[in-house]
Amino acid sequence: MCATCGCGPSSHDHQDHEHGHDHSHQNGKGKKVIDVEQDILHENNLLAERNRGFFEGRNILAINLVSSPGSGKTSLLERTLTDLKGELEFAVIEGDQQTANDADRIHATGTKVTQINTGKGCHLDAHMVLHAVQGMKLKADSVLFIENVGNLVCPAMFDLGEKERAVVISVTEGEDKPLKYPDMFHSSTLCIINKTDLLPYVKFDVEKAKEYARKVNPSLEIIELSCTSGEGMQLWYDWLKSKVLTPA
Repeated sequence: MCATCGCGPSSHDHQDHEHGHDHSHQNGKGKKVIDVEQDILHENNLLAERNRGFFEGRNILAINLVSSPGSGKTSLLERTLTDLKGELEFAVIEGDQQTANDADRIHATGTKVTQINTGKGCHLDAHMVLHAVQGMKLKADSVLFIENVGNLVCPAMFDLGEKERAVVISVTEGEDKPLKYPDMFHSSTLCIINKTDLLPYVKFDVEKAKEYARKVNPSLEIIELSCTSGEGMQLWYDWLKSKVLTPA
């Protein structure tokens, strides 16, 4: 079982990974056994830096999209890829435990997409992204969306080599999400509050959600939008375009 998130060894459609761990314990005879536990994130962080170097070298804007299940990451991508088709070059890595459903939705927009199924794993890691990227032949001066597995806990710990991390929450969730899952909001650069078209029908305090998010991360940018109505989407597009570096 993985010491950082308890997800166990993860298997996916690129390569299986094994995690070995040592433990300190009493042997029942009064003798204390002291073991040294490896930092299992060390290898991940090295590979993340390798990914980051590749992205920077080819001027690829890599964005790690994170959220709890059902917040609307895939719907956000579908509308973005459709509306900005022809303006920016896109590619997508889709992460889910099972199925290629989301990858099929992205493929229908005409965008290059690779599916990673993590099996029992609850997050993507830098190794998975490295292998996915090696087979994608990404174009220079493009945008790569990495849609992570729906989970606000474990993906916060795993650097994938991304330039930006955008956390998506919806108004159908509690406005206290940033306080419950501070690591994710602290490590993100952008917070998208999605499904604002449902505000008349749900009890969600937008200002409280923004207050809580900025309490955890004072520099966090926040955009309110609805993929259904289109409200606020231009703010998201403006943010996205502002992060794309124009090639020299």
